[in-house]
Amino acid sequence: MKKICLALLSWLLAVSASPAQTVLTITNVPANTPAGATLYVAGTFNSWNPGSPAYALVRAANGQYSITLPPTVTGAIEYKFTRGSWPTGETDATNGAVSNRRYIVGSAPGPVLHQVLNWQDLGGPGGGGPASTAAANVQVISTNFAIPQLNRSRRVWLYLPPAYAANPGRRYPVLYLQDGQNVFDAATSFAGEWGVDEALNQLAASGQDVTGCIVVAIDNGGSTRLDEYSPWANPRYGGGQGDQYVDFLANTLKPYIDANYRTLPGRNSTGVGGSSMGALIATYAASRYPAVFGKVAVFSPAFWFARQPLMQYLHQHPVPADTRFYFVSGTTEDIDMVPDMAAVRDSLQRGGVLPANLNFQTRTDGQHAEWFWRREFPAAYQWLFAAAPTATQSAKSLKCSVYPNPTSRQLQVLLPAGTHVAELLLRDGLGRTVRRTAVRSGQPVDVSTLPPGVYQWRIKAGSEADSGRFVRE
Repeated sequence: MKKICLALLSWLLAVSASPAQTVLTITNVPANTPAGATLYVAGTFNSWNPGSPAYALVRAANGQYSITLPPTVTGAIEYKFTRGSWPTGETDATNGAVSNRRYIVGSAPGPVLHQVLNWQDLGGPGGGGPASTAAANVQVISTNFAIPQLNRSRRVWLYLPPAYAANPGRRYPVLYLQDGQNVFDAATSFAGEWGVDEALNQLAASGQDVTGCIVVAIDNGGSTRLDEYSPWANPRYGGGQGDQYVDFLANTLKPYIDANYRTLPGRNSTGVGGSSMGALIATYAASRYPAVFGKVAVFSPAFWFARQPLMQYLHQHPVPADTRFYFVSGTTEDIDMVPDMAAVRDSLQRGGVLPANLNFQTRTDGQHAEWFWRREFPAAYQWLFAAAPTATQSAKSLKCSVYPNPTSRQLQVLLPAGTHVAELLLRDGLGRTVRRTAVRSGQPVDVSTLPPGVYQWRIKAGSEADSGRFVRE
C-alpha cells in the first residue's frame, strides 16, 4: 500500500509541475469572413503549413476560434492565421502584410488573445486584394503549369532582364526559385516579398549586373508544400515527394524555359534556390541533378526536417567541385540552424566541392522571414553569378572524357586535341585525395586497388579544368 501511495503522490506532483498547454484564441474576425470557413494557425511549430488539419481552430458558440497547441510546442514561437492557404492569410487594417505574431510559451496565464483585421484575398469590407508590386518585366507564364510527375499544376512566374528585348542575340543564365508567391509580388506573398525583380533591376541600372539573369519562380503547393520540398518523409510533418518535384524542375520546367527563352542552358549558368524548406529542396536538386544545376542559393535552410537522410545522400552523391553554394542564415533563428548549415557545407567540401565555391554567411540580426531574405538576396546573387558565362564567353573547360563508368579495373582518359599532359586528381566520398598523377590522352589509369564506392575526378591543365564522378564497382 505504501508503494502505491508513493507512486500516486509522484504522479500528482508530476502533473501539477507540468506546464499548461498554450491556447491561441481569435476573438474577432473580419465581417466578410465566409460562413463556415475553417481557420488555421501556421508557424515555426509546423513548418509554416498554412492548411494543416492538425492546426485547425475550433469555433465556439460565441464566435471565437481557439486551438490548444501540442505540449511539444515550447519556447519562443512565431505564427500567423490563415483560411487554409497563404493567399487567404491574415493582413493588417489596410490589407498590407503583417509581421509574424510572436509568443513565448508559458510566459502568461490563460489563452493568448488575437484579432484578425483582414484576409488577403478579400481585401477588407470593399473586397479585392492589394495592388500588385511586381515590376513590368515580370510575367506569369501560366497559372496552371502542369507538373506531370505529381499530377498537379502550379503558377509559374518569369522575370526577364531589362535588356532582354533590346538584345535579341544575347543569352542569359537562369535562376529557379521556390515559394514563387513571395519572390516578386507583395499582393501574392504571405509574409512580404523578396523583391527579386526590384533588386535585379536596380543592379542592372547601376551597372553592377553586367550579365543579367532570367528568374523563374514556382509557387509552392500550399498544403502540399512540405511534401514536395523534401524527398524524405518526416514522421511528424510529411514529405516524400521531393524526387518528383525536382524531376519536374529538371525534366519538365527547365526544358520548357530553354526552348522558349534565350537561356544559357549549361549547368554553370543554371541556379536553384529557396528559403527554409525551399532551401532544403534546392540543395537536394543540385545533388540529384549535378549536370543541371551548378549554383545553389541556400537561405535559412530547414535541414532539420530531413537531417540524417540528407547527410547520407550528400555523402553518397558528391557534386562537382565547381558547384557554387551560398549559405546564409541568422544566428538565432533556431538552435540547430547554423550547425546544420555548417554540417552540410562540410559534407559538400569532403565530397570535393572546392572551399572557394562554398560561401558561408551568418547574421546576428537575421530572422526566418522574407524581409531578411530580401535583404540578403543581392549579395547571394552577385556572388553566385559573378562568373556566369555570357553568350560571348565560354567557361574554361578541358571537356575531357573519362570512361567506362562504372568500372572495376581502369579508367580511360581522353584529353582534348592539343592537350598532351594533365594532372589527374581522384577524391573519395569523404573528400580525401586518393590519387594524384600526371596523365596523357588515351592513357589508362588503374583503379582496381581502390575500395568500391563513388569517386570524384578532376583533371587540370594550366588554367583549364574539368571534373566529374565515377563508380568503382
